[in-house]
Amino acid sequence: MKLTEIKQQGYKALIDALGVAGTLRFLHQLEVGYGDYTKEHHECLDQLTINDFRNYVKQKRVSKLGFE
Repeated sequence: MKLTEIKQQGYKALIDALGVAGTLRFLHQLEVGYGDYTKEHHECLDQLTINDFRNYVKQKRVSKLGFE
């Protein structure tokens, strides 16, 4: 059996079992990532200060409520 046939049968089995929306949600979970998320996440967050956080919260309040 060719790889394309296996994929077609696999997609059909998923759609039969999960429906189209469920199949799409399932396939979305299988996306391949890249890089080192944890390392990049810490590098980004380690640069933030408590004042950065306060300013972020203040900005969100202003945009959500329309005032400070």
